[in-house]
Amino acid sequence: MSRPLTGGLTSRSLKNDIGYEPDACWREGGQPVWVEVKAGTHSFRNVRASLMGLAYLLANDPQSRALLVLPDSRITEERLHAEVRLAEQSLRPEVMQRLSLVLGKDHGYLGLPPDLGKDFRDWLDEVIERESPEGAKPRQFHYAIVEVMLHQWLLGKEPVTTDWLMKTVGCSYPTAARALEKMGHAIVRRTDRRAVLRGFPGEEWARLVSLSDEIRSTARFVDRSGQTRSPQSLLRRLAQLGRDDIAVGGIEGARHYDPNIDLIGLPRLDLSLHCPGRRVDWGFIERLDPALERTEQRDAPAVLVVHLVRRKVSLFQSGADGMQWADPVECLLDLHEARLESQAKAFRAFFEKHREENLRHEMNGSGGI
Repeated sequence: MSRPLTGGLTSRSLKNDIGYEPDACWREGGQPVWVEVKAGTHSFRNVRASLMGLAYLLANDPQSRALLVLPDSRITEERLHAEVRLAEQSLRPEVMQRLSLVLGKDHGYLGLPPDLGKDFRDWLDEVIERESPEGAKPRQFHYAIVEVMLHQWLLGKEPVTTDWLMKTVGCSYPTAARALEKMGHAIVRRTDRRAVLRGFPGEEWARLVSLSDEIRSTARFVDRSGQTRSPQSLLRRLAQLGRDDIAVGGIEGARHYDPNIDLIGLPRLDLSLHCPGRRVDWGFIERLDPALERTEQRDAPAVLVVHLVRRKVSLFQSGADGMQWADPVECLLDLHEARLESQAKAFRAFFEKHREENLRHEMNGSGGI
């Protein structure tokens, strides 16, 4: 649910009084919460200037609280705590009690007051999206929309509205509309304004494949114990977890859709982890195999690879045995990432063939040729 991102008359009056206005204000629950976002900043000079501006605001507005949020920053948790201690020495206690310095990381928000609930965190994600520089979160949303549109096209589904895209991806309406506009001639608009891909978006797809590791925050795990479990063993353990937020992708996911994929065995296990919020819980890795360790080396012999699915709706498919299967687009990206190019080509051709057959059947059923 979207909320106003500014504080109306109060924000303007404060700006006149102190010459400063934060990025947004949350006004549900009685006590206003002002938010300043410093996306991608690594300099404490900028952090301290913003802290001082928020402190002036709180001194003039004793009924409100304030957050300085640092998403996508290299500042460590230890350095964050040290900066808070310095601020406590410089600012009045009644101001510091209402001022929080928050660090945004993949696993959540460090320093976020615990009484601010899920609705606030969802709203904060939207504020960060708006305030992030081009190329950060907006790019992730853009390619999430490319994935969803391709998912609809491969499976021959109906055209979609911008509102449906917004709710499926979990972005704002303007972000979804901009993504469709950027896709240009690859998009066909029906008379009712619903959108569908004209064909396979080759240029967009090539860019998505090249950025896949970054966009999906791919994590690779190796076994350094010398007694490596097979991917099949990990798959059996995954089935025992009964998780509906983890889906099988890669070559095994591709076989779910097309059993005739030409590859003997399972070289590694690819999983898609649905985490639409910022928090990532890696606890399931130890349950699969305590010997697994994460590696940053892309060419390491990984036995397990996990890709994050950030959109609001996972698009996972439930199997008869309770196993969750990643959607075809995720599986196709996994094949490219694993450098199984011939299998990726065959997997794409499998869906395109069935799409063409379904279209012919529809035309014949409606009196077409």
